[in-house]
Amino acid sequence: MKVVLAPMEGVVDHLMREMLTQVGGFDLCVTEFIRVVDQKLPPKLFYRLCPELKNNGKTTAGTPVRVQLLGQHPQWLAENAQTAVELGSPGVDLNFGCPAKTVNKSRGGAVLLKETQALYDIVKAVREAVPSAYPVTAKIRLGFDDKTKAIENALAIEEAGANELTVHARTKTEGYKPPAYWDWIAKIRKHTTLPVIANGEIWNAEDARRCQQQALCENIMIGRGALALPNLANCIKYDEKPMHWEQLTKLLIQYSGYEIYGDKGRYYPNRIKQWCGYLKRQYPQAEHLFNSIRRLQNAQDIVTVLRSQSSQ
Repeated sequence: MKVVLAPMEGVVDHLMREMLTQVGGFDLCVTEFIRVVDQKLPPKLFYRLCPELKNNGKTTAGTPVRVQLLGQHPQWLAENAQTAVELGSPGVDLNFGCPAKTVNKSRGGAVLLKETQALYDIVKAVREAVPSAYPVTAKIRLGFDDKTKAIENALAIEEAGANELTVHARTKTEGYKPPAYWDWIAKIRKHTTLPVIANGEIWNAEDARRCQQQALCENIMIGRGALALPNLANCIKYDEKPMHWEQLTKLLIQYSGYEIYGDKGRYYPNRIKQWCGYLKRQYPQAEHLFNSIRRLQNAQDIVTVLRSQSSQ
């Protein structure tokens, strides 16, 4: 079984990847998307979103981090994919699943699921540009408005030369509303020989097992579930017990250290409040924590609150 940490724009940045891979259980991370429009982007932009490139494309825990690109122009995506692997990314992932309206309006992300030929052209151009030793992968949803092109799109991506496909088991219109239609991943698998990774609505180990059974898919990707339960990957792979609140508060303090002494100290108060929004699903204590820190703007003040909670 392979467990992959999902890309989540504005949430799973390199600091969160560092934290979650230190907890363990992940075999691969995928970055937030790098938006490609009409130019070859400078290396500094790749390093900003994926500083792991300076560590041979891995977190300090040794987990590989694959750069994800989003765009509509095959040639520009191909040229930037070359840059990604030259800088150290262990392959390139292509985003055909982002549901954000601003992205879709500029013909990026999930809106391309309406255009099967565009998917083929993009994947083919990137595959031809990237050395064969590096995987080219793609992430899709089941469709934009409906699921009528789910199998057709998957086949186009396979025929274009992709090495692997991640499927979020909902359409763009369905967003993140439960349920996830894992059985549709099984339908895709019956028509393609591509290795497939199942994604969507996996919050605990039991969800993972049901997803695997319904999707006929061993490999999974988790995103929001890992934010709600930081050791979810270990729970899934090794039957580890969910992390206790006391352990979690220590993790939140550790995260503050990355933020304060790393390069995003000023963002820590907002990021920890954002993280509480996910933690509430698994930990009722997160509501009390959020209420205790909601008005605080200084990172050290928040750490003081966390230390008081971890000692209770």
